[in-house]
Order: sequence, then C-alpha cells, then structure tokens
Amino acid sequence: MARRGSYAKGIAKREEILTAALEVIARNGYGRASVRELADAVGLSQAGLLHYFSSKEELFAEILRKRDEVDRETIAAADADHELSMLDGFVQVIRHNVDVPGLVQLYARLSTEATEPEHAARPFFDERFKAFREMAAEGIRESQRDGELPADLDPDRVATMLLALADGLQTQWLMDPSIDMAAHIEDFIGILRRSPTA
Repeated sequence: MARRGSYAKGIAKREEILTAALEVIARNGYGRASVRELADAVGLSQAGLLHYFSSKEELFAEILRKRDEVDRETIAAADADHELSMLDGFVQVIRHNVDVPGLVQLYARLSTEATEPEHAARPFFDERFKAFREMAAEGIRESQRDGELPADLDPDRVATMLLALADGLQTQWLMDPSIDMAAHIEDFIGILRRSPTA
C-alpha cells in the first residue's frame, strides 16, 4: 500500500512540475527557462526535478505533452455544445499560441532536435504527428459529410498540409511576430472551402 501511495505522489509531483513549467516557459521563454529555474518553481533541486524524468529532453517533451492536454481541455470547455469544427478549434489553438511564445519556441526547437532517431523526444513527436493527422483527417471527413468542404479533397493529405503549414508559420512568427498565424490558417481553410468539387 505504501508503494502505491508513493507512486501516486510521484505522479502528482510530475503533474505539479509540468504545470509550473508551462507557466515559467510561457512567461520567461524557453531560452531563459533553465532546469534550475523550473526546479526552483516547485521547490526542488535540479537533481530532484530530474529524478521524475529520464533526461532534460524527456522533461521538455512532457512539458509539450502537458501543453497539448491543456489546449484540448480549453477547446473542449469553450465548445461545450460541440458546435466547433476541428478546423475552427485548430485556428483557436494557433491563435492562443501567440500568448505563449516560450512554448512555441520550445516546440519549434525540440521538434527539430527530435528528428534524430535516438532523441528522447522522438517518440513524443512521432505519436503527436500521427495523432494530429488522424484527428485532422477525421475532422476534414466530417466537414466533407456536412458539405463544408469539397468531397474530392484527400483528408489525409490535407491534414499533413495543415500540420506543415502550422509548424512553418510558427517558425516564421518566432522570427517575425507581425505574422498573423491564425489568419494564414484561416486563409488556407478558406481556399479549401472554395476548391472545386470533383
């Protein structure tokens, strides 16, 4: 029983660390958020913080996983009646990213580093990209059934394009914050909606 209680405490501490890390990175930026600062935010030493993660890279991947979880909960709460399409929800997430540049910077940097096959964050990004493409493709199929998108669009290809567009826009926005990422995504969706049907 003590072991089960210890396990539950470990899970709770990880959640506390990830929640605090989201706030610190969103506020101070990824480049200025050291492991020491993240540890200080939850009253641990650096070694104590890393006890809960296999590496610094895994810690940062888990921070991004937590960010995705919070984004999903925020969209679900805003869309209690389930009237928001997947595409509209995606635009909301992109719009929200403007408020958390440090997390966008972390995502951009870590996703590039994770192209190395042995990188600790590689499994997170493999899983995330696959899940996004599946979710987006299903949302596109639903929009096609509802007559909002042309039936001849390939949902899997469009989902891949949406992910590439969003990631590319985030990189450009980090270099030039005047770029309106959400507006560009909305423009792309508008182009899809105007596409000629087969």
